[in-house]
Amino acid sequence: MARAFTPKIVTANALIEGDVIYLTADDTWSRNHADAELITDEARAAVRLAFAEAQQDFLVGAYLADAVEGDAGPAPTHFREEFRSVGPSNYNHGKQVEQNNV
Repeated sequence: MARAFTPKIVTANALIEGDVIYLTADDTWSRNHADAELITDEARAAVRLAFAEAQQDFLVGAYLADAVEGDAGPAPTHFREEFRSVGPSNYNHGKQVEQNNV
């Protein structure tokens, strides 16, 4: 029996910078997880992923990631996505520059 569809977001990496990016509802890309479009329909998720995969001149490795509705927008449900959302951990750069607790 197939598993029930759970809410997803589309994520990838920016081709040039390598930053983690998220597809927004208005067809733009954000580096903030909370800006991502939370997709609750399996057919729409497939369409949105195909839209992302067609942008090979801008991104690499697009995929659907599980998410839930959070207080400020979609929130990751898996450690991997939580880790990706805060950026590299080897030293303070990228998203971590603005955080005091890293």
